[in-house]
Amino acid sequence: QVQLVESGGGLVQPGGSLRLSCAASGSINSIYTMGWYRQAPGKQRELVSSITSGGTTNYAESVKGRFTISRDTAKNTVYLQMNSLKPEDTAVYFCNIRWAVRTYWGQGTQVTVSS
Repeated sequence: QVQLVESGGGLVQPGGSLRLSCAASGSINSIYTMGWYRQAPGKQRELVSSITSGGTTNYAESVKGRFTISRDTAKNTVYLQMNSLKPEDTAVYFCNIRWAVRTYWGQGTQVTVSS
């Protein structure tokens, strides 16, 4: 079994920054992809960014240039640095790890961008 523990959400003003963290524990494959998804009220969950165990990153067009994903492989932890936040970034952010047919989700952390 795999557990994902997220932290770092909160309320921030437009233009501000937040850093999300996700620590994975349990039986984790050596080759995997970790990422962040988000779901706003009334909308489908969407991929924000992902990073493979080899370091390849992927970003949604809407966050390119503003968000940066990184990882600490020794700690099985992934980070999402979010800068220049906009009200439309408001959502519940979910951490995900997947390999082969297995996928695991965190419980979600709320990010609210509002003045």
